Amino acid sequence: MNTERILLTGAGGQIGTVLTRALREKHGSDQVLPTDIRLPEEPEGAFENMDVLDQQQLQSTAGRFKPTQIYHLAAILSAKGEKNPRRAWDINMQGLFNVLDLAREWEAKVFFPSSIAVFGRYSPKQQTPQHTVLQPETVYGISKVAGESWCQYYFEKYGLDVRALRYPGIIGYQSMPGGGTTDYAVEIFHQAVAGKSYVCFLRADTRLPMLYMPDAIRATLELMAAPAEQITVRTGYNLAGMSFTPAEVAREIQRHLPGFEVQYRPDFRQSIADSWTQSIDDSQARADWGWKPEYDLSSMTQDMLRHLRERVTIG
Repeated sequence: MNTERILLTGAGGQIGTVLTRALREKHGSDQVLPTDIRLPEEPEGAFENMDVLDQQQLQSTAGRFKPTQIYHLAAILSAKGEKNPRRAWDINMQGLFNVLDLAREWEAKVFFPSSIAVFGRYSPKQQTPQHTVLQPETVYGISKVAGESWCQYYFEKYGLDVRALRYPGIIGYQSMPGGGTTDYAVEIFHQAVAGKSYVCFLRADTRLPMLYMPDAIRATLELMAAPAEQITVRTGYNLAGMSFTPAEVAREIQRHLPGFEVQYRPDFRQSIADSWTQSIDDSQARADWGWKPEYDLSSMTQDMLRHLRERVTIG
């Protein structure tokens, strides 16, 4: 009998929509309650309109649902956060505090999504190690570093079972991204399948770590399912799948769609990308709970194009 009761915040985002489906498949629809400040266009089962900054509403929802796990996905991402840094800080940090305090009350296991945004210009660019200099240059990255530290604090001080992953750029066909610096890697596929050219906001040679959505979801579920004694990192586990440049993914798409064209017009997101790492050492995750990605650039491209073409055909 499944006794897990899973609450998600920010469930309407790029990862949250897919993670909700995966959790419902694993635990049952009635055991999973997605919430977000925005109502979904097409609700799939129970959903609650909730602002993670409203502590009273959060408490009320938990009182009715009685969660055993909380996936805290609500956040303002890197590019969008730079347009209003103070608001991004308030949402990212106060939302986390509200969730951590709620989890203490209910003795619930917590998942916190960190990011490669925790790294900065002084972090090693190649095979960035698990433990290294964290001096980010965006409010999103600053909030993730602070969030990681608070997760570790709540674990050490209160014994709260908090687990976190440093996601690289996430690529998926299920929904559009929500204002991050790696958004181009999703947008470029949509434009290609639509038969349009793409104007990329990063330079052609900008190498960044990426992860295909199925691997990201699997990593999240595997981390949360791992025995507590195997979890040695309570800040955020490095996670890697592949690293590529806009030019490389464009060439891979052109192998399937020869007429596809890309132009490069870097904007303010270029300086953010330049401060990030280019490849990740995720050996700690591999050793502790058996992490291993299944997709590379070639297999991801084939799968993305297949699913997006199916959507166009069905639509």
